[in-house]
Amino acid sequence: MDPELTCRELVELVTDYHEGALSAGERERFEAHIAACESCSVYVEQIRTTIELTGHTRALERRPEITALLTMFRDYRRTV
Repeated sequence: MDPELTCRELVELVTDYHEGALSAGERERFEAHIAACESCSVYVEQIRTTIELTGHTRALERRPEITALLTMFRDYRRTV
């Protein structure tokens, strides 16, 4: 059996975990670790939330009224 995943290793793998890029064995070790480590479980959830919110922000930025508002803010900063 593979050795337990450390917190440091988990941090290095969190992006691959969220992207579904871990092998079955790595995913199993990852999920076993977050099941037993509250701190890493919270960290993984924070990263998931950040990814989700970032996606919503990008979608908003493509809306014409938001694009116009962002342009006004950028232009204002140039004049100050």
